[in-house]
Amino acid sequence: MIVSDAFAGKRYAVLGLARSGLATVDALAASGAQVFAWDQREDARALVAGKAQIADPMEMDLTGLDALVVSPGVPLNRHPVAARAREAGVPIIGDIELFALARSSLPPHRVVGITGTNGKSTTTALIHHIVRNAGLPTRMGGNIGLPILAQEPLKAGGVYVLELSSYQIDLTFSLDCDVAVLLNVTPDHLDRYDGFEGYVASKMRLFAMQSAGHAAVIAIDDDVTRRVCAQVPGATLVSASTVDPAAQAQWPALQGPHNAQNVAVAVAVAEALGVGPASVAAALESYASLPHRMQRVAEIDGVLYVNDSKATNAASTAPALAAWPAVEGKPRIHWILGGLAKSDSLDECAAGFPNVTHAYTIGEAGPLFARLLGEAGVPVTESELLVTAVTQAAANARPGDIVLLSPACASFDQFRDFEARGDAFAAAVEALREQAKAGDGA
Repeated sequence: MIVSDAFAGKRYAVLGLARSGLATVDALAASGAQVFAWDQREDARALVAGKAQIADPMEMDLTGLDALVVSPGVPLNRHPVAARAREAGVPIIGDIELFALARSSLPPHRVVGITGTNGKSTTTALIHHIVRNAGLPTRMGGNIGLPILAQEPLKAGGVYVLELSSYQIDLTFSLDCDVAVLLNVTPDHLDRYDGFEGYVASKMRLFAMQSAGHAAVIAIDDDVTRRVCAQVPGATLVSASTVDPAAQAQWPALQGPHNAQNVAVAVAVAEALGVGPASVAAALESYASLPHRMQRVAEIDGVLYVNDSKATNAASTAPALAAWPAVEGKPRIHWILGGLAKSDSLDECAAGFPNVTHAYTIGEAGPLFARLLGEAGVPVTESELLVTAVTQAAANARPGDIVLLSPACASFDQFRDFEARGDAFAAAVEALREQAKAGDGA
């Protein structure tokens, strides 16, 4: 884990003991800080026994704390702990800010920070893969993988590659990225902000924290990024349109227009880090897709099954629908969608409707989405359950078709998180594979 003298002898309260919260308690305690910790779940509190004092920030005296460290999931625009901390004069920060404060005690290194509404995880993983392929020590963290504080520090010359959500940026004040990246901005998480412009401003703070001379990369494929890039003089501006389709065809895990943007950004970041083009080209060919993000789960009887469970809003699903266009006018995608809707519209997916041969809706948003798709002329079945949708799609699919889980929704109506939803899809597909094997042996 990352420990630092910057925390020694200081006092912190940690609110929220999921993965990042537990890593925060471990790192602070190992660094010699006095730690108070709280989570509503008794089992979570038990995990910090002996490392932290159990105390609820809504009840304890916050006076004299060096900071209140909260999980990014805590809605500070609504949670009363924010007012309590302000009254006590205690800053509210997150684990990324602790990492930023610890950087001076780490061996010399560089940090790449990636934000945007969609594509962050793939771009982060791709940059990490490129850096590792170039032989540089690297760690990946933030909103992906292990919490950064839980990972071992890099030796000198290493590169930390961080996926940063707007929530994490909101809790960070001194992360001076050597390379800061903005992919795109579309409406999302608006319940946490004062309108869409507040959300945009949150993303832009990543650049405001940078020192002069550090690199910025902005993809200008949408109206918002084209507008705000003027606020970052000297930024490298890239676009998906610059990626050669013939070259992209050689990168198995990076198909589709959305991945062209991810590649354009990653190549610009690699250049800023001094990674040579030959090394980048080899990394693009060898990159494997992330679990739950356009992940090829299986091909059964000529039908491809793809897990895109991480697509939790319509804008994130739209690229998946564009990745498999109709062939000779025949749509090929059997689209499984639904869950806990973030909006009452699928407008951002509409351009991909002609690629959908049949849709299968699940979860709370199922009836709404079935109505919207029916009105748009897309054949649709209300499946309700994911396993039912997979079975129905498999029965309808023909060789060359794609069964695509790309929900355009959060998962919390039926699943713990998008990973659990994607795992359930993979399990249903595996059951189909076993049935196919049994049939072959009959």
